[in-house]
Amino acid sequence: MSARPETVARLYDLMPRVYRTRDAGQLEQLIEVIAGQIDVLEESLDQFYDDQFVETAAAWAVPYLGDLIGYRPLSGPFGSPRAEVANTIAYRRRKGTAAMLEQLAFDVTGWKARAVEFFERLAATQYMNHIRPGKGGTPDLRHPAQLEWIGTAFDDYAHTAEVRRIATRAGRYNIHNVGIFLWRVEAVELTRSPLVPDTGSQRRFRFHPLGIDSRLYGAPRTEDEIAHLATQLDVPLPLTRRWLKAHQDAYYGKDRSLLVGLLGAATPGKVRFCDLSDVPGDWAHAPAPGSGEIAIDPVLGRVYFPDPVTGSVRAVANYHYGTAMRIGGGGYDRSPSAADGPVVADPDLQTALDQVKSGGAVEIEDNGRYAQTPVITTDDAKTVVLRAADRHRPLLAAAGPIELKPGKDGAVVLDGLMISGGPLVLKDTGDIAVRKVILKHCTLVPGLTRTLANEPGTPAAASLIIEHPFAVVEIDRCVTGPITAVEGATVAVRDSVVEAAAVADTALAVAALKLDESTVVGAIEAVRVDISNSIVLGTVTASRRQEGCVRFSFITEESLTPQKYRCVFQPPPDFTSLRFAEPGYAQLRATTADEIRRGADNESEMGVGNHLYAPQREANLLARLDEYLRFGLEAGIFYAS
Repeated sequence: MSARPETVARLYDLMPRVYRTRDAGQLEQLIEVIAGQIDVLEESLDQFYDDQFVETAAAWAVPYLGDLIGYRPLSGPFGSPRAEVANTIAYRRRKGTAAMLEQLAFDVTGWKARAVEFFERLAATQYMNHIRPGKGGTPDLRHPAQLEWIGTAFDDYAHTAEVRRIATRAGRYNIHNVGIFLWRVEAVELTRSPLVPDTGSQRRFRFHPLGIDSRLYGAPRTEDEIAHLATQLDVPLPLTRRWLKAHQDAYYGKDRSLLVGLLGAATPGKVRFCDLSDVPGDWAHAPAPGSGEIAIDPVLGRVYFPDPVTGSVRAVANYHYGTAMRIGGGGYDRSPSAADGPVVADPDLQTALDQVKSGGAVEIEDNGRYAQTPVITTDDAKTVVLRAADRHRPLLAAAGPIELKPGKDGAVVLDGLMISGGPLVLKDTGDIAVRKVILKHCTLVPGLTRTLANEPGTPAAASLIIEHPFAVVEIDRCVTGPITAVEGATVAVRDSVVEAAAVADTALAVAALKLDESTVVGAIEAVRVDISNSIVLGTVTASRRQEGCVRFSFITEESLTPQKYRCVFQPPPDFTSLRFAEPGYAQLRATTADEIRRGADNESEMGVGNHLYAPQREANLLARLDEYLRFGLEAGIFYAS
């Protein structure tokens, strides 16, 4: 360790002047060595003092501080022991209160939560000398907005008693029951995202960049400390028409969950939230021309302008969508791929890519729609990155195949993009040099395009075609359609979803496949496979079964695979949704058998949700609730999303 200059100067000044005068540099070099050791000692003494406080203690010292106050560590590679140790005393001071249980649930799991004391919602005959208004009652059918919350965490009506235990998620309303509702789906923001016009109209638009109907979400309020029970405004809520209309000021406007505007023209000043469902030849509740009123449907994700949007005027929106996992292109935080070379930003992608052929990156800095079909070429032994900026999800709407042309020992990296209209193609160049293709946080739209009903436009089409026999393909945190690769190429898929049009269709037709922590909706045909911690809903057929392994995975009983180790064949997994672009896409329900939900080698769930460690979060929360619940109460965990 080199000494700090100020330490060397301080020690050198302490030497008698006669020695400093005669010094030819040797004395100063000796003092520099001594000063380095003094710096180490001073830093150790400073850290020793810092280790007495949880905010500044070294990571190794935090468990020892926790042991002094009886803190019990949790399992799993997530959470912050430092924050938990710091909050333990505050938790104990508020022990048993509903607001404290909400804070505890959020700190332990990282999911938004609401605590419900179900004994407060029991139907009971009240003592007339001590009437408690607001303790539930018979639902008023004249107020449909309140009826929307029946059966949810915000149900305030009285219920008859249930004798089934709450720990099994079967019973709720009883004297000793407390429920913790958790929101696993998060609301992710997209800013200045172009609205997509409906076919044949200049007034009707959709929020989703693929032109499909999609639910809008409300972003939860940010709270440093939970001092009150969560309301609908405090959780990532799928917006309804009535709720959004009644709380427009909380959700609509600048720096809020939703805002619609026009670039190049004045935006109408009035907004109406209503049902814009299909009617013959139009959408329902269309605003009158010239009315200056925009109609928005948050359930279908539609916008109806009072006047046509024409010419250079563009319709854009800031909005939030729901997602259970940070995979595929999205507006969430991620670390964009680095590049050795310049970083170019140019709306003409082909021009920008040609500038970085010798190594570099092209960054797309917005959520725009790019109707381009670039050819991505690199020089030999060089890497070219085409990436979206952090928290952005641009759409590359190609008119046909997007050709990838890495040079010998070169690589093409795509990061953070949504790609539709054509597959990615790596052609055979006739040599034996390695070509590498890396996809990170990308969405290769299954079916290449989507119909208005969110069905694949070309069901049998592949999203990635590898024709080079010496290609190396790495796919990480992506959503793709079918993948085909010639013999000799290797394909590695991790934390991703590969979706065919149907379970019986082929999703992966490759020679050498390594599949880790992924979900495949379709069949696999390969020469050699290595599958770990994954879910494959179709049949796996490996022609070379003396090599490779299938471990800790769900596969069908008809599959022909290498040696299996701790695999599951029945019962099948229960998904929230397998429909592309829905909030619960590829998310396992809590009703899925534990053999799958806790069947991976790290005791997390099989499939693409493995990295979320949902079973460990749930187990950790139950352990903490046992510590902080009032005596005689029992807690149950319910997933609100």
